[in-house]
Amino acid sequence: MRASKKAILVMLFLGIGLFGYSQYIAASNISVIVLENKFLEKNDSISTYNVELEFDNPSFLVLNAGETDFTITVKDKKIADGVLEPFILSSMSKATVNGIYQKDEQSKMEEYQSSTVKISGITKYDVFFTSIEIPFIYFPSDDQAREFIHQN
Repeated sequence: MRASKKAILVMLFLGIGLFGYSQYIAASNISVIVLENKFLEKNDSISTYNVELEFDNPSFLVLNAGETDFTITVKDKKIADGVLEPFILSSMSKATVNGIYQKDEQSKMEEYQSSTVKISGITKYDVFFTSIEIPFIYFPSDDQAREFIHQN
């Protein structure tokens, strides 16, 4: 009987481990899209914008994200830095998150007429008794990319 209890415990821990790993893999596939990108103000040579992103959580984990830094790059050149507000991403759901970013308007944006824009960052999620860092990379559509490059 003792051997069967040990076997049950081993199977239980193995099952929990496999479930945890599968949820980590699922959480690594969180997707993000841009819902809105809006000009707020211009001071000297820096313009401030509000961006609204939608995160989609395919896992069963409820993820609590702290403040998230992100960058916007064009042709591997950083054009803006920003911060997303803290948010909670419920299991198997979507969350809308606002962020602010600032762009230096003195860089010559004409050279990026039809370039690929990339929004990237690393979000740190608190899960149960641990935390995981999951990078996100988003390539906006051509129309959205033009907004990031040529806003007034």
